[in-house]
Amino acid sequence: MSDLLANLNPPQLQAVTLPPMHALILAGAGSGKTRVLTTRIAWLISTGQAGPHSILAVTFTNKAAREMTTRLSALVPINTRGMWIGTFHGLCNRLLRAHHREAGLPQTFQILDSADQLAAVKRLLKNLNVDDEKYPPRELCHFINAHKEQGIRAARAEAYDAWTQRRVELYAEYEVQCNREGVVDFAELLLRTYELLSRNEPLRRHYQERFRHILVDEFQDTNKLQYAWLQLLAAGGACVFAVGDDDQSIYAFRGAEVGNMRDFERDYAGQNVIRLEQNYRSHGNILAAANALIKHNRGRLGKNLWTDAGAGEPIRAFEGFSDLDEARFVIDEIRELIRDGMPRDQIAILYRSNAQSRVLEHELFTRGVPYRVYGGLRFFERQEVKHALAYLRLIGNPDDDTAFLRVVNFPARGIGARTLENLQTAAHQINSSLYNAAASLTGKGGQAVGAFVRLIETLRQETQNLPLPEMVEHVVEKSGLAQHYRNEKEGQERLENLDELVNAAASFVDEEGTIAEHGSLVAFLTHASLEGGEHQAGEGQEAVQLMTVHAAKGLEFNVVFITGLEQGLFPHENSVAEGRDGLEEERRLMYVALTRARQRLYLSCAQTRMLHGQTRYCVPSTFLDEIPVNLLFKINRATSAAMAPTASYKAPAAEPAGGLRIGQTVQHAKFGLGVIVAAEGRGADARVQVNFGTAGLKWLALEYAKLTPV
Repeated sequence: MSDLLANLNPPQLQAVTLPPMHALILAGAGSGKTRVLTTRIAWLISTGQAGPHSILAVTFTNKAAREMTTRLSALVPINTRGMWIGTFHGLCNRLLRAHHREAGLPQTFQILDSADQLAAVKRLLKNLNVDDEKYPPRELCHFINAHKEQGIRAARAEAYDAWTQRRVELYAEYEVQCNREGVVDFAELLLRTYELLSRNEPLRRHYQERFRHILVDEFQDTNKLQYAWLQLLAAGGACVFAVGDDDQSIYAFRGAEVGNMRDFERDYAGQNVIRLEQNYRSHGNILAAANALIKHNRGRLGKNLWTDAGAGEPIRAFEGFSDLDEARFVIDEIRELIRDGMPRDQIAILYRSNAQSRVLEHELFTRGVPYRVYGGLRFFERQEVKHALAYLRLIGNPDDDTAFLRVVNFPARGIGARTLENLQTAAHQINSSLYNAAASLTGKGGQAVGAFVRLIETLRQETQNLPLPEMVEHVVEKSGLAQHYRNEKEGQERLENLDELVNAAASFVDEEGTIAEHGSLVAFLTHASLEGGEHQAGEGQEAVQLMTVHAAKGLEFNVVFITGLEQGLFPHENSVAEGRDGLEEERRLMYVALTRARQRLYLSCAQTRMLHGQTRYCVPSTFLDEIPVNLLFKINRATSAAMAPTASYKAPAAEPAGGLRIGQTVQHAKFGLGVIVAAEGRGADARVQVNFGTAGLKWLALEYAKLTPV
């Protein structure tokens, strides 16, 4: 027993050895929460307070469940195979398999993952002849899942307008389809289990009497239905041991309710709240910054991280002139760290939005540093980017059959598999490309393919005199890609990546020094292919880790770079628009980012950043103001002004540029006649605002936009 409790600090020991009672363990980042949770189970079994089969342990990932089982096997000599340790979905699946008849399911019911569910919804809409542009399938999946996670069936769903009423009806039809086919989606696993236990008293009593100890990891990530599910099982007298950190609740967009922790404190824990505040990961300066930042959030349960590892190095802060300057600084530092012996896989670059990875990836690729995008795809491998590139490839080479097949029906144009089979047969018979064979098709399918070919021809004509960045922007918009992702509930990130593709084109022209005419398109597409297909670290090879802050949750690294710390980017403008709750969620996300670092932490931002192929002037993030200045070491380079988190960057005063002046009429290849109404910047950063009348006000970078004085 002494070995089991060895090396626990006093709060950890108190939590592990609590008598049978409800308890809330507020476990700060790096405070050993997994160890406490696992040791608590081992303690209960070793002291005879609970048998292995009277314990229910809930985690949020299969990886966490496996880790807990492995640690438990090392602590106590028991067979963990039959124990109920797993995710909410995994445990619900186990219960429903055992009681499928009572749940109204076939014994061999299948589980739909997110892709399967999307396919099922698309099939439903097609069978019901529903317009999938008015009711986008992905958005309908979110609507259904959000209701299920609130415990609301279609029969109880409220609708205040005709559009929502139709979505409720489709939700009901989806339920009928799933029941007929004997399938359940992830949200259904939990809801079906909750309903089964709610209505079947003998079964509910059986599990209430069986599970005398319920332990929950990452409690801050529970949603409304998961909390209700736990309450149902605990109603028979079980003791609930909830471990979590309200300061790391960052999944509101998935339905997580940070308020569940306060509700649990009120409903169950009472005075039994134990704070694990000693951090075993980070040096003191990093923790001091995290503590100072998170104190700005209201309604916290409250804790203060500390360490006995010493203050460590100051936090390095850097402000670049541009996003490229920022990326170059980051990669320069990384190369120096690697030369000094730091393992590449112990270096992480974090960013708020996936689109930010593009300029960082480009610099890593250029400088020959192996890297890996954790939990996601490299920029040029992302679906929406590959779609846009396919359109550009067809403009450059209509005989590119691979590009043709990728986008001929994306966005959807009613071109089915049979039509494409006929087209491929026709192309084979006349030994031509699919594009050239399109004219031989007849019927409805032939008309749809013909309309696609005409779209490509129109795009080719409209973009032939446009600079490369404007060509990319025009194709993204006119192809329907942008509108397609605007219609998706979670399409914002894909739109940001498409915006970043425009930036990539602008940067390519700038770096190559070419005139951005039609001829540079082939060179840009070649660049995209090479950068997308090379320098990815091989399996087992050490690589610098790139990831969003959301993906970094639960991970830790010796060195962490947090990039893009600018207003509108981090905190993200969408979250800030939601008011205080949105800003507090962003602050918790920043807190998570800070506490990923063990030894060295960098914070960086840029005064200007490319957006839509044009320069945007940035203001440093308010989060930089919330970190005590005495913790920061401001890094200056010859190419950069000093970091000044409290000062906003002022754009250069307006002045005539490139022979143009305010009030002058100009001609633009895409937008037509316009009048210059404002100007700012100098040299490569010079840009003007032009009123094009029907096309509206546009900011144009003079380096790329071809404006002809009239």
